[in-house]
Formats: sequence, C-alpha cells, structure tokens
Amino acid sequence: MNALLKRVWIALATTLIVSLAAVALPDHIQVDDDGRIHLGAPAPTASPSTAPAPESTSPPLTGDAVNEAIRIAIGAAGLDPAQGRPTAGVGANSNMTGWTAVREKTAAQSEMNAICADLERQGWTPNPNGDRPDASRSYKRGGWYLLVSTRGKTLAPSTTSALTDSQTYLTLAGLQLNLSDVPLPAVTVRIG
Repeated sequence: MNALLKRVWIALATTLIVSLAAVALPDHIQVDDDGRIHLGAPAPTASPSTAPAPESTSPPLTGDAVNEAIRIAIGAAGLDPAQGRPTAGVGANSNMTGWTAVREKTAAQSEMNAICADLERQGWTPNPNGDRPDASRSYKRGGWYLLVSTRGKTLAPSTTSALTDSQTYLTLAGLQLNLSDVPLPAVTVRIG
C-alpha cells in the first residue's frame, strides 16, 4: 500500500510540474493523446498533417510596444486601461509587463474574449497547449508571451483589496523569453 501511495504522489507531482512548465515553455513541452510528454524536440508525428506550426518570425518587440498592444486590446474590449493597474514597470531592459483590474464575474468572460480577439487581430499567435478558454489563454509574438486570464479570490495578491463573491480579476501578464539559447534535450516521459 505504501509503494502505491508513493507512485500516486510521484505521478501527481510530475503532472503538476509538467502542467506549469507547459504554460511557461509552450513550444518545448507537448502532451500526446496517449499521455506521453515530450520535452525539448517536437513530438514524433504520424503524418505531415499533424506537424507543429512553424515558429513565428515576427520581429522582436520592446516592452513599450507590448504595453501599447495591451492598452489597445483593453480598449477594444470597452474597458478603460486607467481603471486597472499596471503589474510591472517597463523600461529599456524590462522583460515583464501586465495589467490587472477587478471585474464583475458576469462580464469578465466576454471582456477576456474581446481582449483575446483583438490580440489576434494585432498579430499575436494563440498557443492552444494548456489553455482553458473559459479561464486563461496564452499568446506569443516577437519574443514575448502573454497570458490573459480571469482568476478568483483564492489566487488574489495579498496587497489588493478583498473581492466580493461576484468579482474576479481580469489579468494580462507579459513575459519576454529568449529560449533559442537554451538547449533542451529530447526526453519522453510516460505517466500511468
């Protein structure tokens, strides 16, 4: 019984780690339908029709350009960017940016959909790996990754005011990553 519990805990921990890594490194982690996890090189494909999409060749973006894209997407959703708050400052060397606002749960989903639609109109490439359309979606462009999400009270930062039961956070978080210099070996893990 003790060995079984140990295997269950290891499987749960592995699943959690891979899930978190899939959000941070969506181009380097893939999960097949049969439960196999591929790290590094793309997963083997059965036919050319299932080949992964080629990497976007959009030019590198500055933090100011990403902030402008966020501001435009928020405005396209009918929101005033000044009613939220920036989550990180942008300077010449900044590689993080974002925006967050308290929103009513009933409106947050449609606002998130409008923001995502405008980001796609601006040329941001959606990342379908690990996204939950009703809670979070991620995008990439010019070396930046954007996560658009709604999150509830349980994940609220301690420095913010308490939310009511009808409220949630609408958040855009941007991170600049240069993964081309990080060599990742091809590793396949089978869970289960």
